Amino acid sequence: MVRDELAQTSKVPAVTLGFWIIKILATTLGETGGDAVSMSWLGETTPSAGSAGVNGYLVGTAIFGLLLALLVWLQVRATRFRPWLYWATIIASTTAGTTLADFATRSIGLGYPGGSLLLFALVIASLLVWYRALGTVDVNRIVSARGESFYWLTITFSQTLGTALGDWVADGPLGYSGAAMLFGGALAILAAAYFWTRLSRTLLFWAAFILTRPLGATVGDFLDKPIAKGGLSLSRPLATAALAGAIVLLVLLLPQRAGRHPASD
Repeated sequence: MVRDELAQTSKVPAVTLGFWIIKILATTLGETGGDAVSMSWLGETTPSAGSAGVNGYLVGTAIFGLLLALLVWLQVRATRFRPWLYWATIIASTTAGTTLADFATRSIGLGYPGGSLLLFALVIASLLVWYRALGTVDVNRIVSARGESFYWLTITFSQTLGTALGDWVADGPLGYSGAAMLFGGALAILAAAYFWTRLSRTLLFWAAFILTRPLGATVGDFLDKPIAKGGLSLSRPLATAALAGAIVLLVLLLPQRAGRHPASD
């Protein structure tokens, strides 16, 4: 029996250059979209703002969290790779990550260092439990609903971590543009390691996946924050709509194919 007959398709996409481009745009959209709901629409809520009014971060997290849960359920139940469903779930995870990170670091006062450390611990814990349960965290070897559940849980934690980490760095002397260049440079180093070293592809994937989120967070903040704070002061809804249009166009134009994994594994 030929090798192709010993393989079956996955419900997650092949990790290509196009995958990373869309992922970065999706994380940027998550920042502008999450802020549009939790700040512009519902109203930012921090300890200094008092208890008056609705907690925008908490309500925003509930909205996007319910949407994410629905999309993950549909993704797990799907019988094959569906590009629109997959990318919609990614966008839901990154918007939920934005509002959840802001709630943790601002509304309940953990701060950027405390929130980042807590979320980093959750990402590591999720990967360790996943590995202990299934023996691998390689996204090319997801063959069960249980594996998919671990995949989406880890993704959501990583998206939330990336938001807190991006805000932490951007709040320092680097600012939004400097932080974006820092995270972009880190991703370039990971890309070089992929092509010119023998480091674990699984390790490099998760490191890159996590780092695309703070890159998107800082770029998103650069687009919509006030000029006085180093941003461009663009409309959050308009920036979100433009990013959504770019993602739709790329999903249509770039090849969208499922990853593959050995059926025997």
